[in-house]
Parts: sequence; C-alpha cells; structure tokens
Amino acid sequence: MFKKIAVGISGGVDSSVAALLLKRANYQVEGVFMRNWDSNYEVGSCSDEKDFDDASFVCRKLDIPLHRVHFIKEYWNDVFTVLLKEYETGLTPNPDILCNRYIKFDSFFEHCRNNLGVDAIATGHYANTSFGPFLENYLETEGVKLLRPVDKHKDQTFFLSQVKQFSLRKCMFPIANLLKSEVRDIARKEGLLPVADKKDSTGICFIGKRRFKDFIDDVSGTSHPALWNNICLSDKPHWINEEPQELNENNVLNCTFRFQHTKPLEPCRIVNNPEGLTIILKNSLRALTEGQFACFYRDDECLGSAKIKHVCHNLVY
Repeated sequence: MFKKIAVGISGGVDSSVAALLLKRANYQVEGVFMRNWDSNYEVGSCSDEKDFDDASFVCRKLDIPLHRVHFIKEYWNDVFTVLLKEYETGLTPNPDILCNRYIKFDSFFEHCRNNLGVDAIATGHYANTSFGPFLENYLETEGVKLLRPVDKHKDQTFFLSQVKQFSLRKCMFPIANLLKSEVRDIARKEGLLPVADKKDSTGICFIGKRRFKDFIDDVSGTSHPALWNNICLSDKPHWINEEPQELNENNVLNCTFRFQHTKPLEPCRIVNNPEGLTIILKNSLRALTEGQFACFYRDDECLGSAKIKHVCHNLVY
C-alpha cells in the first residue's frame, strides 16, 4: 500500500537514520529539505546552509533524491506572527508545536502528496503511532493514536500533540523503537559521519543569538510560593484520535499531564467547561504559564493538548 515515501531531511542524525531505515526497507524514498525562514533577515546565527549541506551529503550517500522546498510565507503567517502576538500580550507560546501542526504535518504533507505523488511521509521524530513505525498496522477504517517512543528521554510526542489526524494517519516514524545512542551508532556504521555526532538542534533557528530564552527562563530557579499552582483553564482541546470516552460520558478524565516536554508526567483530572477544559493537578507545579500547551497522556498514548489560557494562581502563603 505504501511504496513511495517522502522523508523530511533536516541535516540532523535522526532524520538521516530515518531515511536510511526507509531505504533499507526497500521503500522508494524522496528526501525533502524544508526552509522555513529567510536568512536574508537573520542577524543572529543560523545553520540553515550547513544543515542543507549535511542533508545533501546524506542523500548522496543513500542514493536518494533531495528536494528543497520553501515554506517561508506559511511559517511567517502561521507560526512567527502568532509567536510575536503572544509574546506581546505576555503569553509564553510554543512555536515548535505550531510548526509541527501547520508546517511539517500540513504544508509539508500537502506539498509531498500533491507534487511528489507519495503514499506517505516520514520524519525523524522520536514518536510512534498505533499504525506502527512503518505503517505496517495501517487500517483505513480506524483512527490513529499517537504513542510515546522507546526512548522516553527523547520523547517528542509533546511537540506533536496538535497534529491533525488526517496527516498523522499516513506518517511513518522509523526511529520509534530506537534509543538515541543506537541512532548515532547506526549513522557511524553507515558512514554518515558529518551527522553522526552532530548536536541536536534546539530552539528556533531565526532567533539566533538573541536572548529570548534568557528572557523566558528569567523566573527559573526561584521558589516563590505564588509560582506553584495546581489548577488551570484551557481553550478547546485538540484530541488526536477522539475525545476520551470517560470525558465524553462522565465529564471527568483521570490522566497525566505535562506542559514542558522535559518534565515528568504528572497525575491530573480534567473536566469539560463551556470554553474548554479545567485541569486539576494532583501536585502543584512551578511556572504554569498562559500560552503554553497542556499535553495529556494515558499510559503511553498522547491523547492531545490544549492551550492554557488562565492559571489559577495560589496567593495563599
């Protein structure tokens, strides 16, 4: 059913090994390098051209074609302008979640379907689905579930928690069952040396050396009681597969929660309210912030997420 696959090649080790594994599995692989920012306006440091060189090396090594596509306009409209507006209003947005929703699993998906005639797409994300890393369990009549990968330390399902069902149904995650150390070992053994030990990309390319992260992290390390809260309200949630049955039938769902991808999963209860969700955490967490995404899990399934619009601050101390 799935023969021709477009894989997003970023110039990093994860997407490179994803392409290698697809090639090994005898798929017809098309590499696609996405350019989402016009570096002519970049005054910081951006590795876009170096990443493209590395992506080109990998594709030559694997003997697969590499296409370069621009989603600069889409990124500006759907991600960057939202980022600026939310910063201006005092919110703390997550551009990586927006980029995955609107660019990598929307614009990229549609471009590959319409212009490359592929049957599915693939990425180097550390994630899995109920259809399997290579869509080996694909069923036309069932919805797909987003699952955590084997490497829980590198789990990127948080960043995929707003992805639409339509594109997720036909997405492969070839490195779902590998640890990061195994991914690097495979790259070394296959001679992909320029990317094998390359540092993971962090943050947003266009920010460069500007001090956005320093600004965001400025409350970091403090322990003021007002920063610790256990109740927040969100807007309407995005459920990846469908609204959980317990929430639909009983209006209460016991699950786990995180609002930063590096943080442990925390027990919580969520209930529907007229504008979205009320999230009640078992334990208070530090620095819950409006504009961030609350991501919900049940066991190894990422159920979806919702943007936090109000935090009920604890001022009794």
